[in-house]
Order: sequence, then structure tokens, then C-alpha cells
Amino acid sequence: MSDTPLQWLNILKPNFKVLPLKERLLCGLGALLGLVISSLMSWYALGGFNAWYIAPMGASSVLLFAVPASPLAQPWNMIVGNIIAGIIGVTCALYIPNLTEAFSLAVALSIFLMMTTDSLHPPSGAVAITAVLGGDAVHQLGYHFIFYPVLLNSVLLLGCAILFNRMLGKQYPQVAQINQRSKDPTPTQKVTIQPKDIHEVLEQHTELLDISEYDLQKIILEAQEKANARTSTSYLCQDIMTKDVICLNEQDDIHQALDKFKAVNLMSLPVVDTQDKLVGTLALYDVVEWFKRAEHGVQWQHQIKQIMNLKVVTVRPTQPIQDLVPYFVEKSFNYIPVIDDGKLVGIISRADMIAVLQKQLSVAIQL
Repeated sequence: MSDTPLQWLNILKPNFKVLPLKERLLCGLGALLGLVISSLMSWYALGGFNAWYIAPMGASSVLLFAVPASPLAQPWNMIVGNIIAGIIGVTCALYIPNLTEAFSLAVALSIFLMMTTDSLHPPSGAVAITAVLGGDAVHQLGYHFIFYPVLLNSVLLLGCAILFNRMLGKQYPQVAQINQRSKDPTPTQKVTIQPKDIHEVLEQHTELLDISEYDLQKIILEAQEKANARTSTSYLCQDIMTKDVICLNEQDDIHQALDKFKAVNLMSLPVVDTQDKLVGTLALYDVVEWFKRAEHGVQWQHQIKQIMNLKVVTVRPTQPIQDLVPYFVEKSFNYIPVIDDGKLVGIISRADMIAVLQKQLSVAIQL
């Protein structure tokens, strides 16, 4: 039976994740704001000069706002890639009279040099072509074309992308590695797939993948955790949490917090309001820093709520404890609050997790 036209077209489609409508709209909004704001800033920086924006920035905005996790969208790639393409493009335009030969050679050399410097950025190919085919306005700029519009446009658009992605809670630029404390594999990686394993496999592939080794490591580790969850005894957070929680009140004085830290000998405590709703966490480190600042001048902060950390990782009572493993193992959390309807109902410490894992290990040995 022959394939229908629709089936044949599906073969041509990439195996690419389609984001929800909200995410797609945000990507488009980011590109809109980034291009408008950066072009206006460019115009302002030049004192009202009739600034123009080069077309490759539209292609760059696709990467910066739609796929910021791509290695091709990182700041190094955009800035260095565009500079290389600009230099090669202007040079070819100056010394090669035939336009076809000039822009073809410019793109080819740009690709080679970008791959050599690990700065491959697809829109930079269009920068090289613009330098050759941009007309008299571009040719009159000569090598100044590299600084404006190329470099100025790139830096401004990049700044907008960093701010926009950070506002959405996305990590951009991408962090270089999972284990930030040491070059050694993380605790989870030591007993599963290690970065060197991924690196050795990638070395055997000659094609360039549009995904970083770091992202591959994260995906593989998360998949490993889900696989492990299917083979382990199921515990919920409510099964192992401590219900009698030692905590601080956001209205308490910072000196009171220090007294409680001394009394319980803990490094961090959750903070609640008058209705027992979790509002933050306070570490002994934060209190020490407060005292250091107070030694150098008048200290206007006196309450816990003024120095506490508002970003708190929490779990629900009915959540499986496997969800907590990455925080205790990879990020070295000491505890995680358990909340129900916003209220603090319990806490799970690293010791609680170790006790459960020790029990599971004992059962596995007996089997």
C-alpha cells in the first residue's frame, strides 16, 4: 500500500517538540520586544541617526527567544560568530569584484572559522551575505560595518534576550556543567551514566548535534530517575515527613533567629507568617552576613522577613519521595518543606531520606 501525501509529508517533518500555545506566544512576544527595544536603543545611542537593522537579527531572535537552550543561541556564538562573518564578508566585498564569488566564499569561510572557534551561529551566514550584497550604504562603511550595525545590534538584542528569558525563569545563558563544585561526576552520575560516557559516544558521531552535552546529561539523569522509580518501593512525602516542625516567624527579630539557631543547632529554618503559611527560608549564613553589614554602619533591617530567601522549593504530602532525590543529591539541600494549601505541614530532611534509602537497600540485599 502506497503512502498518502500526508504520510509522505510527515516524513519530512522534524522530530521536534511542539510547545503549548502560551509558550509559543511568549516566544513571539520576546522576539517582538527584543527587536523593538534593541532597535530603539540603537537609534538613541547614535543620537537620532536614522539607524537601520540588519535582517540577520531576525534570524538570531528565533534562536534567542524560541530555543535559548540551543548551543547555537549562546552569547559566545552570537557575538563571535557575527564578528567573524562581518570581517570575512567585508573583506570579500572589498577584494572580490564578482558578487557571486564574494558572498559564496564569505559564507564558506565564515562557517569554517565559526566551527573552528566553537562559535557557530546560523544567522551569521546572512551577516556575511549582507556585507557583500548590502549595497553602497554597507560598502561605504567598510570595516565599520562590523561595529555598527552588526556588533551594536547583536549586543543590544542579546541583552534583551537575557533579561526576557530570566524573567520567564529560563536559564540563559546555559550553565556549563551540572556539578559546579567539582570536576568529578555528581553523586548520581557516579552510579549511572557519567559525562565522560556521553562525551565518548558523541566523539564517535561526526555530525553536529543542536544540543549540548550538559542538556544530554540532564535528560539522561531525569530519565534514569523515572526508571528507578518504577523499580523501587513507593513512599510518599507524608510517610516520612516530620510534622513537628521547628520554624521561624517572619515578624521575629533577627537576634531572635540567631538564638533559635544556637538552640537547635541547624543551618537553615523555614519561615512562616501568623497563619502558618510558608513565606520563605532563613539560613544561618544570612544572619551572619547581616551582622557583618551591621558592623560597618547603621542597619535598617531588623526583622526576619527583610533578609529571608523568598524562593523556596516545596513538595506536597502526596508527592513520591523520588521527586526529592535530585535536590538532596545534586543540589545538597538539607531539608525540603512539605506544604498543603500553602500551610507548612511537615519537613523532610536529608536524614529522613537516608533512613528510607537504607531500608530499601536492606530489603534489596535480603532479596
